Amino acid sequence: MQDPGRLTLGQRWAVNASDSQFNALAGAIGGFTSGIVTCPLDVIKTKLQAQGGFAAMQKGGAHAHVGHTPRVYEGLVGTASVIWREEGLRGMYRGLGPIIMGYLPTWAVWFTVYNKSKKWVGQYQTNTFAINFWSSIIAGASSTIVTNPIWVIKTRLMSQTASHDRPRFSLFPKGGNTPTTRPTLAAPWHYKSTLDAARKMYTTEGILSFYSGLTPALLGLTHVAVQFPAYEYLKVKFTGRSMGAQPTAGQDEKAHWLGILSASILSKILASSATYPHEVIRTRLQTQRRPIPGQEYMQGLGGVAPPEQAAGGVGVANTPRQQQHQVPKYRGIAMTFRTILREEGWRAFYAGMGTNMMRAVPAATVTMLTYEYVMRQFNGARTAGRQKLLGLYDRPELGGST
Repeated sequence: MQDPGRLTLGQRWAVNASDSQFNALAGAIGGFTSGIVTCPLDVIKTKLQAQGGFAAMQKGGAHAHVGHTPRVYEGLVGTASVIWREEGLRGMYRGLGPIIMGYLPTWAVWFTVYNKSKKWVGQYQTNTFAINFWSSIIAGASSTIVTNPIWVIKTRLMSQTASHDRPRFSLFPKGGNTPTTRPTLAAPWHYKSTLDAARKMYTTEGILSFYSGLTPALLGLTHVAVQFPAYEYLKVKFTGRSMGAQPTAGQDEKAHWLGILSASILSKILASSATYPHEVIRTRLQTQRRPIPGQEYMQGLGGVAPPEQAAGGVGVANTPRQQQHQVPKYRGIAMTFRTILREEGWRAFYAGMGTNMMRAVPAATVTMLTYEYVMRQFNGARTAGRQKLLGLYDRPELGGST
């Protein structure tokens, strides 16, 4: 029979673990759980955000406005129906691999850096809101730079459809056994899996393709700069405890978790409403293929616009020389903003926002509830372990002091 005074394996780890390890593991578990629960909504949101760019490209002309092109996806239910009909359950979870690969390091890095930054910024600031604000910026920048390649792959996988599986002429015939020869592609931008996407992006577009949309992603730091200071403020107001802290003794359990739930929902709604347009710009940049010298004008997922279209001219047949100087349709935040505004209007910047709210709010709620729960378990195991250690030290029969 086990001695009740002996430490369990979990308590032994918790006693020796640092706060950074607590935050990293709790954040990773929270992000992983959130990714599994909300992946279908993430797919729907990405389809709605990206389809404006696809429609304009498929029209092929300089005056190809999305308003004149039939839209494939309409609303949450309509988009879900199309995906389910064409791709089934697999389509609803397209991109789940990168989500799992992405959320684990994203939230592990974020919560670790955030809590460390709070201590560092606290040496120079006394205002709690300012401390939380700058800590959110630092943590968000760190996690964004580390995980941007994963999110680019995720966005591309989610944006494509099963109709792209049809074999097509290869733009890149494979010759000999040269390792650097570009792979033969069934379709110029179709990806079968996470690793397949990474391989094709690297060999056909180069390393910079993994950092498409990094600048608007960094602009997205305004999102966490709003969300987490708001969450900390609201959680303290509702529960009297800061993020990751143990509830006070005798506190009503239901009230404590209701406070966390309310703080999560309100802070996420506030942040998403204020910063949503940058997500549309980032999605357009991420789903756009980088130009390849000598390639023909490609339709579909982020093809490149012919020079006359990029310049706003009329559709004139390309000469071989012109084809070598094709440029991406979207170049930089300012140009992408102007292009979307000119071709699709201001409403395009809020495409999929309702769906995004239905995805982002549950995602944030699941992440924070899981994080808070795991942190509570870790802190509880640490406290129990330390109490047992004190008890062992005071037991003479075990060699402790009296």
